[in-house]
Amino acid sequence: MVKSKACKICNTIYETGEKCPKCEAKESTDSFKGRIVILDPENSEIAKKLNLKNKGNFAIKTK
Repeated sequence: MVKSKACKICNTIYETGEKCPKCEAKESTDSFKGRIVILDPENSEIAKKLNLKNKGNFAIKTK
């Protein structure tokens, strides 16, 4: 089973590759807390509060 990683810059959760697929940063961690799935960022109150403008899986907190 592949372990998920979270980008320390944009908090995107991804499973493959060495760099973040959204911001292309190489700073990642496999130790993160919580997961938010954004399906409709334009109408999501949580996305607005967290300033997320894209669809996807995001970590709530990275270490």
